[in-house]
Amino acid sequence: MTRSLFVSLLSALALSGTAHAADGKSLYAANCSRCHGALGNGLPGLAPSLRDAGALGADFYLRTGYMPLDDPQTHPSRTRVLFSEPELRALVRYVASLGNGPPIPHPRWRDANVAAGLTLFTGHCAGCHQIVARGGYVTGARVPALGRATPTQIAEAVRQGPYLLPRFSPKAISDRQLDDLVAYVQYAKHPDDRGGWALGHLGPWPEGMVTWLLAASALVGVCTLLARRVRS
Repeated sequence: MTRSLFVSLLSALALSGTAHAADGKSLYAANCSRCHGALGNGLPGLAPSLRDAGALGADFYLRTGYMPLDDPQTHPSRTRVLFSEPELRALVRYVASLGNGPPIPHPRWRDANVAAGLTLFTGHCAGCHQIVARGGYVTGARVPALGRATPTQIAEAVRQGPYLLPRFSPKAISDRQLDDLVAYVQYAKHPDDRGGWALGHLGPWPEGMVTWLLAASALVGVCTLLARRVRS
């Protein structure tokens, strides 16, 4: 009796795994194969191969809404996710099964070094994303803000290197450094403005302009007061 029950459980698990794989395969066929090919080999001039994308690549592009694209010629941008959570998991598993790509990272950022992360972000990311991770514009492209990026998505982007972002291997940025980097981006979303006004966290230019405006207003006020006294 016990043996029969054990065999039944194994069979149910096997069937469940097969069903998940089938779901992922059918989702891939309906939403991805037109550009990436039936076997994930990609199509020249249209879309890259997914054989080495792994769970990391699939999870990043699907959960940010970058994929799938209606028109492969358009520049992708973050938008609404098209799949439910079970569908996402099934699709990520299927893409991961196409090759030997990297797994989804799990950054341990809560106890990481924010100051070290700031140094890394300044050296590798701020040139495009700004020091406060608000994004901006570079030649021919718009760099997204990181306010909606989850810790996992930040780590995935660093390892994946989507679009203009270079890919950083563990040799370039270690897992420990990646934790620090993620910790800084999380901090930058809600910084502690101990100095007073945040002014949009845009840096010294708006701060300087506001300072000059206040100083000029004070100077005009003093001059007006002195002129009235002279007339009287």
